[in-house]
Amino acid sequence: MDAYTDFAGVYDTFMDDTPYEEWFCFIKELIEKYGISKPEQAKDILESERNLVVDLGCGTGTLTELFAAAGYDMVGIDYSGEMLERAIEKRERSGQEILYLQQDMRELALYSTVGTIISVCDSLNYILEEEELLQVFKLVNNYLFPGGIFIFDFNTVYKYAEVIGDATIAENRENCSFIWENYYHAEEEINEYDVTVFVREKEELYRKFTETHYQRGYTVEQMVCLVQEAGMKVELILDADTHETVTEKSERVYILAREQGKQ
Repeated sequence: MDAYTDFAGVYDTFMDDTPYEEWFCFIKELIEKYGISKPEQAKDILESERNLVVDLGCGTGTLTELFAAAGYDMVGIDYSGEMLERAIEKRERSGQEILYLQQDMRELALYSTVGTIISVCDSLNYILEEEELLQVFKLVNNYLFPGGIFIFDFNTVYKYAEVIGDATIAENRENCSFIWENYYHAEEEINEYDVTVFVREKEELYRKFTETHYQRGYTVEQMVCLVQEAGMKVELILDADTHETVTEKSERVYILAREQGKQ
């Protein structure tokens, strides 16, 4: 998981077409519909905990900021210190009271239970072993307030194997450009991508760096089994792009799971 070091500095530049606002609006609707922050479900629930949302794999904090601006008490957690530095810079500009923690999600440690945990933008695909992903889910369940919800997305095996696997993507911006080379390893169902970035530092001088990332594709069946084994109940499964029923060609999937007791 040692990624997003140098790349953190240009991450927001190359993610400028990411529909964060759409994601925020949809996830907010799910929280309002299914979450324990609904007034009729708030009996005996500490206000400070039921309104607390953890953004697991928050990156540079773009989505975290949107939730904070909407009135949610936010905790952003990411493994990359460099990504969190950018998130903290955004917090300084916005003035939002967001707590950022540098943690490996496989060793998640919170100071209280929380009403909602979210993890989007394929953060969970960086967990390459099912046993480790199960550990993440168990920790999530442990820190959810009774009846709390976990909303996450993941890229499917189909996306890596049939859509982006073994493809090369290149983009150019005013002061930087990148080449994104994908290599799909079918036996392990792991996508390796090498990112080469050129960043303008002076008028005719560019700095070049390369990072290698690994992500594993999962099926809905695998995810449901792991969520249930961790002690949560799956309440909703949707194609993340259409918000409709998942198909064999769904590339990204949302799952909403609910805490239903500690193991």
